[in-house]
Amino acid sequence: MKHMGDDGDVEILEKVDTILKQLREKEGELEDLEALNRTLIVKERKSNDELQEARKELVNDLKDLASSAHIGVKRMGELDSKPFHEAMQRKYNEEEAEDRASELCSLWEEYLKDPDWHPLKDITVDGNHQQVIDEEDEKLNDLRKELGDEVYKAVTAALMEINEYNPSGRSIISELWNYPEGRRATLEEGVMFILKQWKVAKRKRGMS
Repeated sequence: MKHMGDDGDVEILEKVDTILKQLREKEGELEDLEALNRTLIVKERKSNDELQEARKELVNDLKDLASSAHIGVKRMGELDSKPFHEAMQRKYNEEEAEDRASELCSLWEEYLKDPDWHPLKDITVDGNHQQVIDEEDEKLNDLRKELGDEVYKAVTAALMEINEYNPSGRSIISELWNYPEGRRATLEEGVMFILKQWKVAKRKRGMS
């Protein structure tokens, strides 16, 4: 004898069974997607590693070229010594100015590497996080008062480069650089430049 509600129970059980089957199928699909995602991540990392190695090779190949070349190597975070020499020449004779400028450059190069010095501050512009020079930094303000705006600009420019390209290491790194456009060169630009140089050299050898 069938009790009242048996049909409803059976229907519910069938629905539950269908849902469970669908969930198991979805789990299988999800596992497949996760496996695919892991594979893609590994491939992307491998590709990125290969690209970074290629950039390093280009940097090594181009580092001895003059900075007047279209594509070359820029030492990011390197302190421009020229403003220091000009500031010292306003105070001392040529020989003494040279010595004092070298000493000051060396001192500020050490400051730039100091992980305990924090001359940047965090700001938010249009919802985007940025780091900028802290205008109230005592060390930078003293530098500006003593040696002028050009030296201050040289130090802050080096600071911003280090912060962008090697904030954790606080040291100078070499970067593939597009000098006319004042930006990081693409890998393709570096390769094309080397090919162009090779073709020019080949033509010269053919003419000699």
